[in-house]
Amino acid sequence: MRILSKTLPLLLAFACATPWHNEPVGSEVNLAFTLERNLVTFTTIRIDGRSGRFILASASPRTILDPSFANPRRPHLLHFGQKETLALSNAAPMALGGVADALIGADVWNGHAISIDYHAGLVSFQKEGIVPDAMKLYRYPAEPMIEVDVNGQTLNAVVDTANPDTLILPSPQKARGTARVRIAGNDFGNVDIQYANVSHPRVGNRLLSHFLVTIDYGQRLVGLWRDPRNPV
Repeated sequence: MRILSKTLPLLLAFACATPWHNEPVGSEVNLAFTLERNLVTFTTIRIDGRSGRFILASASPRTILDPSFANPRRPHLLHFGQKETLALSNAAPMALGGVADALIGADVWNGHAISIDYHAGLVSFQKEGIVPDAMKLYRYPAEPMIEVDVNGQTLNAVVDTANPDTLILPSPQKARGTARVRIAGNDFGNVDIQYANVSHPRVGNRLLSHFLVTIDYGQRLVGLWRDPRNPV
């Protein structure tokens, strides 16, 4: 009991320090996830009452359904939380090769914000929008983006939670390499990165997981807050 009495105040203090601790009660829904293959995989979402492997795809404007799981051309119901239900009528069909049954895109959040707490394994659907306290903010024009310093050069990188890697840089040839990476003032040193045929740099979960990440799809803002629970 003495250990608990010492630990609880520390936990409460940390909770009060997070950027969204003043969020109004009832204005958010917390969705549990696990990091399977370093992908944000929801455990509390259902589609038409069925469970499956549903992965958060923060940079995808539409939800993608594997036709082997459900017919994307028909309307579906997405259930999350205890009372939240969304009509999923605009899903895109794509064979996902067994990686997932669905990629949950930005359309699900309906212009609201989500916050990703990698340490707690929670995605918070925040209906009140972003809470900017103590966060480094980035505005973006289309896909969610942040600034990433790579070998002293500032690049705009897509925030891609469907990317299990560290960082993907554009290149006509697939390869791996090492680069000095800094994000939001945090120096990650020399990082193993990937080169691939992509139009923009894409930062993935191996780096994003060091932050509490908020994406406000309505205001087109990304907020990063360095999470001290996840050391570099």
